Amino acid sequence: MRQLQRIAIASSQLQQQQLVLTPAQKHYLYRVLRLQSGDRFIAMDGMGQWWLAQLTTTGAEILEVLCVDTELPAAVTLIAALPKGNAFEDTVRICTELGVACIAPVLSTRCLLHPSPQKLERWRRIAKEAAEQSERAIVPTILEPVTFSCAIASTTASQRYICEARGDYPHLYQVICKDAKTSEIAIATGPEGGWTEAEIEAAVNAGFEVVSLGKRILAAVTAPIVALSLIAANYEV
Repeated sequence: MRQLQRIAIASSQLQQQQLVLTPAQKHYLYRVLRLQSGDRFIAMDGMGQWWLAQLTTTGAEILEVLCVDTELPAAVTLIAALPKGNAFEDTVRICTELGVACIAPVLSTRCLLHPSPQKLERWRRIAKEAAEQSERAIVPTILEPVTFSCAIASTTASQRYICEARGDYPHLYQVICKDAKTSEIAIATGPEGGWTEAEIEAAVNAGFEVVSLGKRILAAVTAPIVALSLIAANYEV
């Protein structure tokens, strides 16, 4: 099915065996992709369901339910301190491709970005497009930005890690390999300039283990990608 275009839909668009397309979806399928009535595509609801659909003169019809096995066995929440500029867009896109289930943007002490509501909508749109492109079964949840203290206090993950560039800490990959594989992981990556000592202490008090991503100092936009890659490698290799 890789050759077929994938589009994310809302569950309300499904009416029995018919799929009601939005004007934007019709424009994309007919005008941008140049598809015609009778052509097939894949519809995904972003919550794990895929369908093989076929364009009709008025919309689309569902042909069959598809089984998709592209998700990581663990639901990974990325708690990411916001970098400056538009760099977080790349974080959302690439981490979606790598299998993240939820992204929690946080405002830490050294954060330089204070995003607008329009930023959040754009991040969610990027996650949807990246999920379509990478054949994800789900579209990751992008939460509203909150303070770092709120983010670490609200996590319920059984495995909790905070990445720190300096210090003698165990490598993330080694720690995950030693632990029993559980269904939820929270991983926190810092801003430009890193976490403050108070933030590290607060995370430890909230049940987070301090880990390293290697011997080199990674940029704020690189660390989330490395962390997700290490987790994915542990579960998929």
